[in-house]
Amino acid sequence: MSCPVQHNADGVPILHAVPEDVQADRERLHQEGPLTRVELPGGVMAWATTHHEVSRATLNDPRLVKSVDHWADLQNGVVTQEWPLMATIPTDDTNMLALDGAAHRRLRTLTAGPFSARRVERLRPRIERLTTRYLDALEERAHEPQDLKSRLTFKVPMGVIGELYGIEEAEYVHLGEMYAKLFSGTTEPGEHIEIYGALFRFFGDVVARKKAALDECDDFTADLIRTGTEGEDGLSDTEIVVTLLTVVAAGHETTVNLLTNVVRALLNHPEQHALLREGEVGWDDVIEETLRFDPPNNVMMFRFATEDVEVAGRTIAKGEALLTHYGAATRDRAEFGDDVHLFDPARTKGRHISFGYGPHICPGAPLSRLEARIVLPMLFERFPDLRLAVPDSELEVVAALSTNSLKEFPVVLRP
Repeated sequence: MSCPVQHNADGVPILHAVPEDVQADRERLHQEGPLTRVELPGGVMAWATTHHEVSRATLNDPRLVKSVDHWADLQNGVVTQEWPLMATIPTDDTNMLALDGAAHRRLRTLTAGPFSARRVERLRPRIERLTTRYLDALEERAHEPQDLKSRLTFKVPMGVIGELYGIEEAEYVHLGEMYAKLFSGTTEPGEHIEIYGALFRFFGDVVARKKAALDECDDFTADLIRTGTEGEDGLSDTEIVVTLLTVVAAGHETTVNLLTNVVRALLNHPEQHALLREGEVGWDDVIEETLRFDPPNNVMMFRFATEDVEVAGRTIAKGEALLTHYGAATRDRAEFGDDVHLFDPARTKGRHISFGYGPHICPGAPLSRLEARIVLPMLFERFPDLRLAVPDSELEVVAALSTNSLKEFPVVLRP
C-alpha cells in the first residue's frame, strides 16, 4: 500500500491509487480545501473540490464540462491514451457521460424510461429472487469464513444488470470480470483500450441478437433499441452499445460498494446496529448515512474549464481538469456538523451528493437504493449474528482511485 496523503516538491497533495487509510486521507484532503491543486499518478496535474458546497456548485457550473475536447493536457499530448486512469474518463461523443448541453439532454431523455420509478419497482421480485438464491448458496459454509463480496454483494447487482439487460448468467459474470480490470488503477499501459474494445464487441453482439427477436424481448436493451424505431431522433446502434456499456460502469460498481460498505459500517458500529434492530433508526437512514460516511465512489473524474473559472478564491484556468472528491466532501462540518467522523444514521444535518449533482446526477441511483433496501434486510434477517472474519484493519482496498472498493470482504455468517 502507498503512504497517506503526501505532497510533491511544490507542496501539492499527491493522490495515490491505493490510500493506506481511506478515512484519514479524506480528512487530510478536506483540510486542503475547499479547492486544491492535486497531482495524480504519472505526474498529471488537476484541481480537486474537497468541500461540499464548492463540489455541488462546480458540478452544476456550465463552464465546467465533460467533453475531453476542452482538456488542454490531452489535446497537447501531455496525457496520452495509455495513461492508466484514462479508463475512468469518458471520451466517446456517443457517451452521455462525455456530453454536455443539448446533446447530453437528448441521450438522458431517451434513456430515462428504464430508470423510471415504475420500471425500477418492477425489478423488485427479481432482486428478491436473486438475493434468496445467493443467500441460500451461503448456507453450506455459514460457520466458515467466506468472501461476502464475491458471493453476494457483487453477485446480486451483477445479476440485476443481467436481468435488466436480458442476458445470461455466464455473460454477466464475464462482464463483471472485465469491468474489474477496466477500473483497476494498476492496469497495464494500453490494456484498458483492449478491454474497452472487448466490451464494445460484447454489447454489439447483444444488440444484434435482440434486434433479431425484438418482439420477444422486454428488457432495458430492447427499450433502447425501440427508441431507434419510434422516431427520427432515436438512438443509433452505437449509442445503444455505449449506453449499455456506460450503465454497467456507472451503476454496478456503485451498488456493490454501497452494499459492502453498509455491512462493514454496521459491523464496526454495533451500537448503531443495535438501534437498527430496535427500530430506533431505519434501513433508509443507515443507507443514506453510509453514502455520506463511506461513499461508494471516492472521486469523480473529470470536468474541464471552457474559460477561466473563479472558485473559492482560486482560478481554474481554461483547459484545466477538475475532479470532485466525494470522499473529502463528506467531511464538511458546515454541511454535516462537527461530528463528521462518526457513523450516525440518526443524523439530520446535511444532504450528501454521493450520487452526484446537477445535469450528470446518477440516473441509476433509484435502482441502487432499491437493491440496498432489499438485499441488506434479507441478509441480516437470515444471518443476524454475522461477523467480520478478520480485523477491519486487515481489509484491503482495490487499486482504483475513483471507486471505494474492497478486494474481499471475509465474514463468518453464523459464528
